[in-house]
Amino acid sequence: MTTTHDFWLAGRRASGDADFEVHNSWDGRLVGRVSVPTAAQVEEALDAAVAALPVFAATPAHQRAAALDHVAKRLAERTEEIARLITAENGKPIKWARGEVGRAVSVFRWAAEEARRTNGETMRLDTDPGGVGRFAVVRKFPRGVVLGIAPFNFPLNLVAHKVAPAIAVGAPIILKPAPATPLSALVLGEILAETDLPAGSWSVLTVPNDRMPALVQDRRLPVISFTGSDKVGYQIMDSVPRKHTTLELGGNAAAVVLADWSSEADLDWAATRIAMFSNYQGGQSCISVQRVIADASVYDALVEKVVAKVKAQVTGDPNDDATDVGPLVDENAAKRVESWVEDAVAKGAKVLTGGSREGATYAPTVLAELPADAILAKAEVFGPVLSLHRVDGVDEAFAAVNDSPFGLQAGVFTHDLQTAFRAHRELEVGGVVIGDAPSYRADQMPYGGVKDSGVGREGVKYAMDDYTVEKVMVLTGLDL
Repeated sequence: MTTTHDFWLAGRRASGDADFEVHNSWDGRLVGRVSVPTAAQVEEALDAAVAALPVFAATPAHQRAAALDHVAKRLAERTEEIARLITAENGKPIKWARGEVGRAVSVFRWAAEEARRTNGETMRLDTDPGGVGRFAVVRKFPRGVVLGIAPFNFPLNLVAHKVAPAIAVGAPIILKPAPATPLSALVLGEILAETDLPAGSWSVLTVPNDRMPALVQDRRLPVISFTGSDKVGYQIMDSVPRKHTTLELGGNAAAVVLADWSSEADLDWAATRIAMFSNYQGGQSCISVQRVIADASVYDALVEKVVAKVKAQVTGDPNDDATDVGPLVDENAAKRVESWVEDAVAKGAKVLTGGSREGATYAPTVLAELPADAILAKAEVFGPVLSLHRVDGVDEAFAAVNDSPFGLQAGVFTHDLQTAFRAHRELEVGGVVIGDAPSYRADQMPYGGVKDSGVGREGVKYAMDDYTVEKVMVLTGLDL
């Protein structure tokens, strides 16, 4: 009999009066049933979070850091179990699922360290005559209860990026995992329940998406951290303009290969990284390689290598250690990718490899001569599809990168330091990776985009900044 998984209400297990099913996208099997909170239980969680706010904000740094250290330790101990669960609910190949658990360990470890060293600042105010005898202490305090809305593509690590910074600053959090992939978040709840965090400081509520607007509108949740599609993200922001909202949205990341990246070894490296990171989560990553922009002098040689390396990606059972590319999150996602490729081909694009679907799996695909009016030319495919573009020189390459409604990250393969700094200055993205694909992310670095890719930054310290507000205390009558 399949287990029905409880949710977590104010730090304790709870079950509602309904449930939903989670299926494996590779073989369709039932992975588990998940209980859905009632409206009254959601209210209870929100009231508990509000009540916990002053208590949690006042907890000593060592207590919050110890809880975060415990989570990091237990995630590491349970790596294989949790990785198997990620693969079961998400379809992610097991080797990438293990990597995701490792990254979540890092997020909680970084949060523990940041909790210990967040000190605020002081400043003397006698820089002007009116400030003689005055001294300021500036500290950061939680803005309020956080609503964290997580996506399906990294069901543990992107949950960690919501939860860990909140714990680090003492901000209660209501976490809403993606309905397609709630099981990893519920296991995280098991581990959080082993800590001595205050009652009400966290809840994991497995509510369906049609109940999300009520949470978004609730005045008890003044901070919203959302990762997902640009359409939904900006709907949230537009609906609550007075709330503090962080949006980590989509992208159609470009990998630029310039003329100086021309040796056999250079092109092998670029092709290897492009092939891997256009497909590594089935393309279901906001910074997976979607566009390859190559200088005309290296284009032909690069195309040959990219196509060969994409063909070498092993597609199949995500439970197999040898598998590089598994299914998408469900068959509808694969059908959408299929329709976008068909649209591109109908408008003149050429399929160099791939271009076929079997159930929820879409074959790793490379397109050339993609027309500007194809959906794939501007939208985020969120699937294992990349397009190749020939340009002449750096000016044209950087203009092509910027010719996008999105601006999350870009990769630039160049040896030239001046060009690297120019890319950093001119590319309209939140991050530039030199000598590698745009898909690199370290969990402590600021991560986020510009344009339709969102507002605000993740990365533990930067999310902590988003969850808090500076408050100043002025002391008077002091001999400085």
